[in-house]
Amino acid sequence: MRLASTHDARLHAVLHDRTVDLTDALGLRPGAGGPLLDFLERGGTLADLQRLDLGALPSRPLDPARLAAPIARPGKVVGAPVNYRDHQAEMGEQRTIADYGVFLKATSSVVGPTGAIRLPYTDVRTDHEGELAVVIGRTASRVPVEQALDHVFGYAPVLDITVRAGEDRSTRKSFDTFTPFGPWVTTADEVPDPGALDLRCWVDDELRQHASTADLIYGVAELVAYTSHVMTLHPGDVIASGTPAGVGPIAAGQRVAVEITGLGRLDVGVTDDGAIPYADRPGNR
Repeated sequence: MRLASTHDARLHAVLHDRTVDLTDALGLRPGAGGPLLDFLERGGTLADLQRLDLGALPSRPLDPARLAAPIARPGKVVGAPVNYRDHQAEMGEQRTIADYGVFLKATSSVVGPTGAIRLPYTDVRTDHEGELAVVIGRTASRVPVEQALDHVFGYAPVLDITVRAGEDRSTRKSFDTFTPFGPWVTTADEVPDPGALDLRCWVDDELRQHASTADLIYGVAELVAYTSHVMTLHPGDVIASGTPAGVGPIAAGQRVAVEITGLGRLDVGVTDDGAIPYADRPGNR
């Protein structure tokens, strides 16, 4: 099932070119994180969704302009650095995720498919990174690799936007709008093998990234297991699994799109509204 949140805090199943409103049938009372987070935090499961009679629920044509981030404010957004061999080579990097571990991004950096990436600086390069997002469905603490996928609720495209400055990785990736996410979450039952997905990322009409998740250094199960040994993962947490080669700069007026087999296409614009020179950032002396 494909689950989308809308700007009016409703949860919908996306069925081809229509959406079915699940909010009232599931008794959801969304907070700041949105309706899907409310569903997951209440212990909602795929079985709860499958019991619904979708034909008896209100539906309407799919309107992309109504879509918000599937989870507007996850409890955590976890990032995986240097998790594709080709990206390691591209960076001239000797180390990988096995050496660096994972990092955290601010949850306030999340925007949905109708949002836009806002460049913070006029004179510092900002890059796109197209990735597979993993959405946690069950609390995971120190889970073994063999059980890790049992804790995954679903998957979605995500962009990990990065300023190429000298600050810590979490700072450079945590600016508002730096985690575009969506357009919906596809439940794990529809993704038999998360290690066999085709990922493409474009800037305008230029295909910049094209890889298979088979090339991940830590596959999804290993990544969930490893992360759960560092920090407890809670329902609705999001893991961005790393980016392949082809990372490059973005500029105001461009559009960035990431598409993953069976998971949909996330397409957002880029703006420099409010951008300042790097030397003028607060606290710079």
